[in-house]
Amino acid sequence: MLKHGIIGLAVAGVLLSQAADYKLHTFKKIQITEYFWCEGAYYGDFNRDGKIDICGGPFWWEGPDFKVRHEFRPATKTSKIKKPDGTEITIPGYKGAFGNENDYSDDFLTFVYDFNRDGWDDIIIYGLPGTEVYWYENPKGQKNSDGSENWKRYRVFDVLDNESPNFVDVTGDGIPEILCNSKGFIGYAEINRAEPTQEWKWHSISPKGSWHKYSHGIGYGDINGDGRTDVLDADGWWEQPASLDGDPVWKRHPYPFAPNTGAAQMFGYDFNGDGLNDVLTTLAPHNFGIAWYEQVRKDGSIDFIKHLIVGKKPEDSKYGVRFSQAHAFDLVDMDGDRIKDFVTGKRFWAHGPTGDDEPNAPAVLYWFKTVRQSDKSVDFVPYLVDNDSGVGTQVVAADINGDKLPDIIVGNKKGVFVFIHQVKTVGKEEWEQAQPKPISKAN
Repeated sequence: MLKHGIIGLAVAGVLLSQAADYKLHTFKKIQITEYFWCEGAYYGDFNRDGKIDICGGPFWWEGPDFKVRHEFRPATKTSKIKKPDGTEITIPGYKGAFGNENDYSDDFLTFVYDFNRDGWDDIIIYGLPGTEVYWYENPKGQKNSDGSENWKRYRVFDVLDNESPNFVDVTGDGIPEILCNSKGFIGYAEINRAEPTQEWKWHSISPKGSWHKYSHGIGYGDINGDGRTDVLDADGWWEQPASLDGDPVWKRHPYPFAPNTGAAQMFGYDFNGDGLNDVLTTLAPHNFGIAWYEQVRKDGSIDFIKHLIVGKKPEDSKYGVRFSQAHAFDLVDMDGDRIKDFVTGKRFWAHGPTGDDEPNAPAVLYWFKTVRQSDKSVDFVPYLVDNDSGVGTQVVAADINGDKLPDIIVGNKKGVFVFIHQVKTVGKEEWEQAQPKPISKAN
C-alpha cells in the first residue's frame, strides 16, 4: 500500500547569495509498504532504465513511483497476529507494528554493488547478527524457468556480528569491504576479486576480545590525518598501519565514545572545519543521547572534547529536541553547502512495544544541519522530516530522483519509506518562521 504526503514540519533554511532569497527544505513521504520485511533498505537501478529503484527485505520496487514490485528472493514469511477484538489474522512478513510483541526480520541492513562487474546492480543482505551473509546476482531482467524472479544467491561470509556493520572501502583500493566484528575480532571481509561468488577473505585488525553478535557500534574515518581509513568502535579507535601485508594488528587508541551502552554507525568527519576529523556517535542506541567529539591535539597526541547534541532532557539540546533509540545514522551534505550534515531518528520498537526507553513515543526522523561557527564551535540545527516512521538499524540518504538533493530511505517495523527532498525559495519572514527556535545556550 502506498501512502503519500508532504511533511510540513520538515523544513530548513539556507540563505542564498542574495539577501532576499531563502530556501525551505521539505520532504514528500512515500510509504512503499506497510509491512515489516527489513530494518534497512537501499537503492540501485536494477532494471537499467535510468531510474533509481528501492530494495528492502525480499523485494525491489521500480522507481520513480515504487508501485511495481519484484521478488528477488523468496518472500514466504507470514505472521499471525491478534486484532484488538481478539480475531487472529495472518499478515505478510514479520509482525512489526501490526503485532504486540517483539519480532526480528532476516534483513538488518541492505547494500547494493556490482559484485561481478557485469554492469548490473546486485544486492547484499546483512541478516540477523551472528548469521551468514549472501549477495544476490542481478539476472539482467531474465526470469527463471519456473517464471519466478528470484535471483541467484552466493554465500560470501560465514559469521557477521555487530548491529551496525558497514559496507565501505577500508583498504583504500576503491572496492568496499564488510566492516564488522566476527567471532570475537574486529575487522573486515574482502571480496574475492577474481571469483566474487566465492568466500570472501576475513582480515582481523584486533586481538580477540569480548565483541559478540549483538555488539553495538562500528564506524570509520581518518582520525589521525595520515590519509588512511581508521576504524571506530564504542570504546576507541584503531589506527590503520602503513601496510596491511600479513594482516597486522592495528594500534589501539582507547577512548569512551559510547561506553557500556554501545553505539550505532559512527563517523569520523571534520565538523568544525579546523582540519581535524571529529567523531559523531549515539551514546546509547536503545536509550538517549547523541554527541560529537571534537578532536584536539595536545603535545602531538590526539584527544577529544565531548559535545552533547541530544540528551535525555529537552534542555540538553539547544533546540529542545529529545528522542530515544538513535540506532542508525547517515552522513551527507543535505543542503548543498559542501558541509556534511547527518540523518538519524528513533528506531521504532527495537525490542518491541515494552522494551527500552519510550518505545511508543513518536517514531521521529530528523536531519541535523552542521553550522560552523567562527570560534570553531558547531551548531547542529535539527529539522523534523517525519514523526511516524523513524529509522531501523540503517538509514540511507541519497539522490533518488536525480535532482541533486539527497532523499532519505528507511526500512523498519513500520514498513519501507522514501522521503523525496524538495526545495522552494521563499521570503525572509516565511523562512524565519520555519526555523527551529533555541531554548538554551549551545552545549
